Amino acid sequence: MTPSVVVFDIGGVLVDWQPHLAWSDAFDTHEDVIAFMERVDFSARNLRGDTGEKFADMALELDDPEDQKRLAAYVPNYAKTVEGAVAGTWDVLDDLKAKGVPVHAITNWSAETWPEGLRSHPRLGEVFETLVVSGEEGVIKPDPKIFQMLCARAGVTPADCVFIDDSPKNVDGAKAAGWDAIHFTGADALRAALEQRGLL
Repeated sequence: MTPSVVVFDIGGVLVDWQPHLAWSDAFDTHEDVIAFMERVDFSARNLRGDTGEKFADMALELDDPEDQKRLAAYVPNYAKTVEGAVAGTWDVLDDLKAKGVPVHAITNWSAETWPEGLRSHPRLGEVFETLVVSGEEGVIKPDPKIFQMLCARAGVTPADCVFIDDSPKNVDGAKAAGWDAIHFTGADALRAALEQRGLL
C-alpha cells in the first residue's frame, strides 16, 4: 500500500540542533565543551529529558558542583542550540502541503525546551496537523507506543504513514511499527524518496 501521509521528525530534519552551543560562553574552547558533554554523559541525559525528566534534577546527580551548574544551565541557554533550520527541508514540507498531503510530526524533545523551540521556529506550532512531543507524553522513539499514539490522534493506520527521521534507530522503530520510513540524509534525497512514493 502506498503511504498517503507524511510524518516528520523535527531535530536534525527541519531544525538544526547543535547542543554544544548551550555552553559556548562557559568554556574557552570547543574541545572543552565536548569534554564536558562527554563527562556528564549529556547524550544519555538528553534522552531522559526527552522522556520528561528535568535537567535541574539530573544535574543534582553529578558530583562536581560546577558541572551541576553547567548542566542545569542547558534549559535557559537552549535557544542558542536551535537557531538554524536544515537547508531545503522546509521547502519539501511546503510542497507536500501544497499538494494536499497531510503532514504530521513525532519529535523526541524535552517538554522543558520545546517552548524555546517554538519561539525560535514558530511554524512548528502551526504547520502539522498532529504533533507528538515525547517529553509531553513520557515516551520516546523508537518505542512503538509513540507511533501508535500518532496514528490514534491523526486517525490513520500504520500503512498510511511514511516517517522521516535522521536516526537509523528511529527509522527502524517506525518500520517495526508497520510504517514505511525514510532515513533523512538531506533535502534532495528526501524529495527523491517522496517522489518515488508518488507524494511529490
